[in-house]
Amino acid sequence: MPDLKLPLSRTRNIGIAAHIDAGKTTLTERILFYTGKTYKMGEVHNGNTEMDWMDQERERGITITSAATTCFWSITGQNGEMSLPDVHRINIIDTPGHVDFTVEVERSMRVLDGAIAVFDGVEGVEPQSETVWRQADRYNVPRICFVNKMDRVGANFERCVAMIRERLSANPAVVTIPIGAEDHFEGIIDLINMEALKWSDSGSDSAQGSEFVKSEIPDSLKDSATIYRKQLLECVSEFDDELIHAYLEDKPIDRKMIDKAIRCGTLAGEITPVFCGAAFKKKGVQPLLDGIVRYLPSPMDLPPVMGKDLSDETKTLERKPTSDEPFTALAFKIATDPFVGSLTYFRVYSGKCEAGSTVYNPRLGRKDRVGRLLRMHANKREEIDNVEAGDIAAVVGLKQTKTGDTICDVSHPIVLERIKFPEPVLSVAIEPKTSEDEERLSNAIQKLLDEDPTFRMKTDIETGQTIISGMGELHLEIIVDRMQREFNVKANVGRPQVAYRETITKTAMAEGKYIRQTGGRGQYGHVKITVAPQNRGEGFIFVNKIIGGSIPKEYIPSVERGVREALDSGVLVGYPVVDISVTLLDGTYHEVDSSELAFKIAASMAFKDAMSKGAPQLLEPIMSVEVVLPEAYLGDVIGNLNSRRGQIEAMEERKGFRVVKAKVPLASMFGYATDLRSFSQGRASYSMEFAYYSPVPAAIAEQIVTKAKGN
Repeated sequence: MPDLKLPLSRTRNIGIAAHIDAGKTTLTERILFYTGKTYKMGEVHNGNTEMDWMDQERERGITITSAATTCFWSITGQNGEMSLPDVHRINIIDTPGHVDFTVEVERSMRVLDGAIAVFDGVEGVEPQSETVWRQADRYNVPRICFVNKMDRVGANFERCVAMIRERLSANPAVVTIPIGAEDHFEGIIDLINMEALKWSDSGSDSAQGSEFVKSEIPDSLKDSATIYRKQLLECVSEFDDELIHAYLEDKPIDRKMIDKAIRCGTLAGEITPVFCGAAFKKKGVQPLLDGIVRYLPSPMDLPPVMGKDLSDETKTLERKPTSDEPFTALAFKIATDPFVGSLTYFRVYSGKCEAGSTVYNPRLGRKDRVGRLLRMHANKREEIDNVEAGDIAAVVGLKQTKTGDTICDVSHPIVLERIKFPEPVLSVAIEPKTSEDEERLSNAIQKLLDEDPTFRMKTDIETGQTIISGMGELHLEIIVDRMQREFNVKANVGRPQVAYRETITKTAMAEGKYIRQTGGRGQYGHVKITVAPQNRGEGFIFVNKIIGGSIPKEYIPSVERGVREALDSGVLVGYPVVDISVTLLDGTYHEVDSSELAFKIAASMAFKDAMSKGAPQLLEPIMSVEVVLPEAYLGDVIGNLNSRRGQIEAMEERKGFRVVKAKVPLASMFGYATDLRSFSQGRASYSMEFAYYSPVPAAIAEQIVTKAKGN
């Protein structure tokens, strides 16, 4: 239905997010089939999915980059035939589950209106599940839960719901419960209509078995269903006066009444509807689609987007989600397409934009011409004439636009809140093999930098080496693989190095004076500053305490710029400096020789001196590690983690397995996958994500500094 025009109230912008291997991509493939977007269901294990289109994704069976698509659905009860008066547009972004690619989830959540959190019915809430949940919390994204893989050995629906409540501090409102589990999983019970929906078993590579049959609830589950329905009504009744009166007075309660209350509670972020099924076996997907339409918000259900006025940053502007407002959009992803060049994915919050029109980028302070507008289906493109409020699309032609940039009407500029991204924790040195590769490497790095905000590059001043940094070993492995395949770069890659940070442990004062006489006009800048440590994670703060004009106010921004540039390279090893405050106390200037450059250099000199006096300290990334293993290997795993400077935080039981949670320095985790496979005979698995930075023990810090200085 490419040309179907629908009211904005029938648009749903949703993301699908979860821990790796919870079944996000398989669920997306089923959704695309049921909505008529595709005519054959792709399978991750066959490498033929629509949404995992990159070679690296299909080879590894994981999602690496978020993929967008659009489909249509109407609540039908069965088989997916659409009645036009009730059809809804669903814009979907399928996101990665691996922690190394969490940036894809972050930027997707920033522009989505709702989300589906997918959980493995056996594992329940896993580490990355918690991460994506926090990301959704950060952007106030209403969500529904889908407990997947109910057909797997060890699946336990009640346990998953309890974990959602306890680990995520959520208020789950169970809408469907399973009929059976593991090999006996047949379907679900709809607690609102109080009826059973059963699917026949079939092979996963065909449409056979995709239809369901409604029937009476099995006698063995009637009591359980009654209890769950009572809990559901108690959970949601507070969101609708009519429902609570009917419930308390024991009057008939119809579906519309319950749906209205669930929707109200979901949009308020007070409850989270929970569905269940087995996406691989095509069970439970249609009711989930109905839930998307019924309970997740349209752009009209959300408050107007807020932004800053370019002419007065203290003034806040708002844009309502209508086509009558000035055009306002946020660029959330940059991708390189081999056929059309650079693609900018964007979400339209207000107004409309046509192909060939002119838009404004406030960060660049420049106008840009919109080339072709595209509706994306993974890596496939469909050209469209215009976009309106609520749309998610891609544009060709905005060459200098970066992730997080605002795109707006030329006559009505506005700046939306930018997206914040985590800092990379791992680095490798990369060297081109030939002079031809040098140029190709430079080109590849630039394009990948544009695409990925968590990918960084710098040149080591002493060695001349190119250092690339990312979120983990897999992230850097994929980056290097893409350089080789897409850009034909032949290069030597060094061993991964930890991305340390530097800070100070005590307050220190210093001054910087930059004086240069060259015969003509000279340079003069003089500043006095203090530096003080901040709490971990508080970042950098600059405070100006100049009183009486000892430094003219036009030079203050140059002082701050000089300090910020100095933060890029600390005094111990040259790692970036974090969690520090700098206060500008005093200084002097020369009426003729002073300049912005002179004060910038003086500030940098003062900062380096002050940091040397402030008892500088090396910080290392600490990772949250979760290991799932058979009981027999518990002693070996704990002993190995302790030998890696790990701190065991908790141990749990999980359906015949033990789960060990620990905090371990990243520097100690190299080679852990091989060791774990070795002493557990391949039966243990682990996941790891960044937690925080912590001081490096003095003896180890001394070794790092000595090695870096070549002593």
